Amino acid sequence: MRISHFIFVTILALTGCTSSNAPISFPGVSSNKVYRIRAGNTEKIQLRMLDAVNSFRMNEGIAPLNLNPQLSAAAASHSRDMSDQNRPWHFGSDGSSPIVRIARAGYFGTLSGELISESYETELETLDAWMSQIDTRRIVLTSNAQDLGFSWYQERKGRIWWTMILGDPTVMPRIPSANPTATRLVPPEVDNPLEEEILIEVDIINP
Repeated sequence: MRISHFIFVTILALTGCTSSNAPISFPGVSSNKVYRIRAGNTEKIQLRMLDAVNSFRMNEGIAPLNLNPQLSAAAASHSRDMSDQNRPWHFGSDGSSPIVRIARAGYFGTLSGELISESYETELETLDAWMSQIDTRRIVLTSNAQDLGFSWYQERKGRIWWTMILGDPTVMPRIPSANPTATRLVPPEVDNPLEEEILIEVDIINP
């Protein structure tokens, strides 16, 4: 499994990403063990993930999240785009950041964080993996979020690209929602495909 996260604070942080376009092999995974997502199960899986996330949050005394259709739409589009790019990566093939993508999807709030994963595992196994790492766990448990978007794209051979997005509807986005494509964050050039941490200082306010 390859997982990663995206946090928006005063900088954009990409941690745990790789930029390699090479496909990943998953030892021990056979076709009869692949987790297959059936058509029509979207709402069931999203609600199961929401319940699991809220259980973790409530155990920590943090307010639960609401499932948001705009954030889920942004998550779905990015999952498909990651498959097209063949890498778990927070930037879209057009250079769009999570901030831009949620604005395009019609979410009138602020990004709290994005989690992505490339695996053959179920949604709850993916959540367990996110919760096992300090940085990704912090996003799941952030108190600066009220909404959750969750979706995926499964390839024919079973590989799944998961995306979870958290947002805060009480804070207006700094990218003008009337023209969400006006500001685009260009993905960084990574010399080392195994670089564990990249920090990008950006100004996302249009002049």
